[in-house]
Amino acid sequence: MIRTVLFDLDGTIIDTNELIIETFLHVLQDIVPSPFTREHIIPSMGLTLQEQFRIFTKRDNVDDLAAAYRAYNLTRHDELVQPFPYVNEVVNRFATAGIQLGVVTTKVRKSTERALGMFELFDQMGVIVTVDDVTHAKPHPEPVLMAVKALNADPATTLMVGDSPADIQSANAAGVISCGVAWSLKGEQVLRQYDPRHIIYDMRDLYAIVGLERNEGA
Repeated sequence: MIRTVLFDLDGTIIDTNELIIETFLHVLQDIVPSPFTREHIIPSMGLTLQEQFRIFTKRDNVDDLAAAYRAYNLTRHDELVQPFPYVNEVVNRFATAGIQLGVVTTKVRKSTERALGMFELFDQMGVIVTVDDVTHAKPHPEPVLMAVKALNADPATTLMVGDSPADIQSANAAGVISCGVAWSLKGEQVLRQYDPRHIIYDMRDLYAIVGLERNEGA
């Protein structure tokens, strides 16, 4: 039985997809050659900001772009983000059932906590591992291993749920059970190339994986 569930944030439990895409388009509009569209952005979503900006601009130092991203992102954040369907239901049910919960993300802590707090998810998380906390971000196993250690969890009974190849790679390398979400902008077939143990199509699909009954009519 699964005793610990770790979630990625962006694109997994919080729908920040349009916010992310809009912000990249805004920051890079006069920096990268046109046309630069959402289709150029989606494949790298899930990596750190710095890694994404290096891919897009071929520059080594992208600190100015990351700062501009965070500044603009903050102005649009509350308007453009929302939880994915059934996230609150599932998180609350897991917490009630005594399942340990955590978030493992490549976002910085400030914006991570802001998003979780907006939708009453912050207090349910026993651990939050952000890019600020690690030396090596996902797809390296360090962030997932850090969360497992903080919760004193057993990797064999820990599930990591994410929307990007980096989430699946990090989970597999850390020895936990990987789970991709089919609502990923990257698409289910892309995620399957990285060998997730599970793919879910609805957040409530997690009930069967962790060993809980799904409510009638749900």
